[in-house]
Amino acid sequence: MSAMEKLIWNVLGYTAMPLIFLFGFIAVSVVACLVLMWLDKRKG
Repeated sequence: MSAMEKLIWNVLGYTAMPLIFLFGFIAVSVVACLVLMWLDKRKG
């Protein structure tokens, strides 16, 4: 592999992890809000 390829893979590897955590956190909070709103609407 050339140096450029190594650099690209390093950047991809180091940016993928935080992005996965961030998007997972956002998805969980959105789903939680939707479920809570749905339960509140059902109760009301």
